[in-house]
Amino acid sequence: MRLLLSLLLFISFLFSNTINPTQTYLASGGVTDLVLKKDLLYISTTASAVDVFDTKTSQLKESIKIPKIKDFIGDTIDSKIYSVDVIKNKVMFVSQGEKGFRSIYEYEEGKLKPIITIAKKMYIAKAKYLDENRIILGLLSNQLFVYDLKKKEFAWEIQVSHSKFSNFVLSEDKTEIIIADESGALKQISTKDGKVKKIYSGINVDNVFQVDYKNGIIITAGQDRRSAIYDGLNQYYKKADFLIYSAGLSPSGKIAGYANDEDNDIAIFNTKTKKDLYTLAGHKMTLTNILFKNEKELFSSSDGNEVYYWKLN
Repeated sequence: MRLLLSLLLFISFLFSNTINPTQTYLASGGVTDLVLKKDLLYISTTASAVDVFDTKTSQLKESIKIPKIKDFIGDTIDSKIYSVDVIKNKVMFVSQGEKGFRSIYEYEEGKLKPIITIAKKMYIAKAKYLDENRIILGLLSNQLFVYDLKKKEFAWEIQVSHSKFSNFVLSEDKTEIIIADESGALKQISTKDGKVKKIYSGINVDNVFQVDYKNGIIITAGQDRRSAIYDGLNQYYKKADFLIYSAGLSPSGKIAGYANDEDNDIAIFNTKTKKDLYTLAGHKMTLTNILFKNEKELFSSSDGNEVYYWKLN
């Protein structure tokens, strides 16, 4: 009996740092991107919609719909929304267009208007606001553009590299952008003029699926099963058992999470000490986003329509 009790206590201790989600938000379709502004969670989906949830009440406040499109054989299908961003009362998102091209819409006060249409013949992967009048676009060809919404023209453009684009993230003050691509190297670029300021390399040796940048600290999600941390001279990686599709940092950069295994668990660790803190278990499909609200709360999403809210102990 004593041996059995000891074994049960050991198992309890072993799994004591495993956390289940506190809240689940059900989106219109597979989740592609998450943005949190104040208490509103904006969820872009594969189902021609951006769902807006009030996180105080956990209720759906609004679902922004865009027109469906025709595929290559003429069938009507949902338009996949690839990224979403918010500034003041404006919501902007990149969506799938006809003939394989991409469009950008802006939504304000119940009105939807196109910013960039498929007439531009651009394969836009992601777009974010620099300010109310400028947006920055990353293309699959790894070209970077800044577009002036008032002048309706491009302020500048660069070819970042000849590697396929994966992801980008802006610094908190939006003066810098970190580009991730299939080369494994990260490029830090000035949003003022497109000049490359720094290249981070030597840790990821294959495609970097995702990148986050908070308080001067960078984390990656790598195809090589490495989640790299660049923090000044403190550079290292955490090794996973499976391809790492998503990673994210808390506002301070001290707490991080990455997709850790084929069960779609999220490993939470301290970036300064490298110590593993928690395992977040519950996702059934491939992770798409890890978004920290603060040092103790975060949201995560997968290819499914579920967005989980987690509270760390």
